[in-house]
Amino acid sequence: MTTISPLIAGNWKMNGVSQSLDELTELANLLTTGEAPRAVVVICPPATLVAAVAAQGASSGIMAGGQDCHANASGAHTGDVSAYMLADAGAQFVIVGHSERRADHGETDDQVRLKAEAAIGAGLKPIICVGETEAQRDAGQAESVVAAQLAASIPDGAGQHEVIVAYEPIWAIGTGRTPSNDDIAQMHASIRARLVDRFGPRGNEFRILYGGSLKPVNAREILAVENVNGGLVGGASLLAKDFYTIISAV
Repeated sequence: MTTISPLIAGNWKMNGVSQSLDELTELANLLTTGEAPRAVVVICPPATLVAAVAAQGASSGIMAGGQDCHANASGAHTGDVSAYMLADAGAQFVIVGHSERRADHGETDDQVRLKAEAAIGAGLKPIICVGETEAQRDAGQAESVVAAQLAASIPDGAGQHEVIVAYEPIWAIGTGRTPSNDDIAQMHASIRARLVDRFGPRGNEFRILYGGSLKPVNAREILAVENVNGGLVGGASLLAKDFYTIISAV
């Protein structure tokens, strides 16, 4: 069985100003004075703070990531940020296809795939998000919806690069609700099987993160579920102590 080093990524979403870096300082202190973390630690702040997080986090092993990128390397795209710009700012990862991007900006699987390709081209590791709505789960379509997203959102060349999948049950994000551990295990096993079908043995090496109301109180049991190789953490990543508790749960 392939051993995958866990990854815990914090998605600050549209939160954080320069003062928020105090939390990063506290997290760095916790990571360097406490027991050494057994997980790769990534913070994905707003684009305005990527360079600061990359610079400040380096000494404690905290890596920076972007929350989104444009599919093009440059051009007349006012307000957008390219993968090369994120890499230039010191990012090593980027989230693409987050459910909030899909819902708020109408992003399609094809657009997500192009963004993932752009990330790979810039030397970033894309965290590709997939997940079903409550209506889709209630209709028994959860696995088929996620399978379709995986097929269309992950680039064909992903097997030659480090690409991460994040499963986020959309109905659990920010609601405080979480699927049962059995539900999580079933979906992660389904994702794993589809990755192996498409990429062969390499499919066993992809990290599959869980994202959906992952909190200090439930992190230990969720991160122990088979095929859960880490977490994509929202609100709980904004506070150093909460995020450190989740990292320590690995």
